[in-house]
Amino acid sequence: MPDLVELRREGSACVLVLNRPEKLNAISAAVERELLDALDSEEARSSRCIVLSGAGRAFSAGADLNEISRQDPDGIAAYYRETGDVYERVAAFPQPVIAAIHGYCLGGALELALAADFRVADETAVFGLPEVALGILPSSGGTHRLVRIAGPARAKELMLLRERFDAGEALRLGLLTELVEEGKALSCALELAERIAALPPLAVSVTKQAADLLAESSRETGVAFERIAYGMLAQTNEAREATQAFARRKRGG
Repeated sequence: MPDLVELRREGSACVLVLNRPEKLNAISAAVERELLDALDSEEARSSRCIVLSGAGRAFSAGADLNEISRQDPDGIAAYYRETGDVYERVAAFPQPVIAAIHGYCLGGALELALAADFRVADETAVFGLPEVALGILPSSGGTHRLVRIAGPARAKELMLLRERFDAGEALRLGLLTELVEEGKALSCALELAERIAALPPLAVSVTKQAADLLAESSRETGVAFERIAYGMLAQTNEAREATQAFARRKRGG
């Protein structure tokens, strides 16, 4: 039986592919479990970036509705204990995560993409959060992250009034890092991963953590964290070597 999440290395990146194309990569608990296992793998941990993609015609059409309809309160609590935390694991992953999006990116799939640090979509991408129409709400960090990116008013509009929106609108709202031609999302994401991989890895990881932390912190807390992080990074061999290389290039120029 094929893996529900395929894992492969491409250059400096570890590519995780949602692999349920006959169901438009609907996200089931089994998919989430394999995604958790993939994030824990040596291939992922030793990579410089993670790229999330989808097999076939879509990134993902969202959560598996057959599973949702069978959940009772105890089952929902168990779900968040067992596999539902994968979205937070993606967001907290030490290395940057890039979502390469084509076709449908709906519901839980959009929540997964929002948990990534960067989102690259091609012109076929279609986005939406249909949960309220089903009597629920985005509950895997999507509501919070959408408000943080788009603001409360626009987030409420997208969740309550907009069934779906295209990649151009997603770019205008700030949800996307880049919009590319059809079929180019994955290659663009891999190019972005290589650009990140050229930077000192510890500085990349700490900067990612700082950006996430400071979005929720006071200015005073943010400044204190920046100074502590700078003091730590400035003492590393990475920083010394990068500074020396910069000085050599400047002298040579």
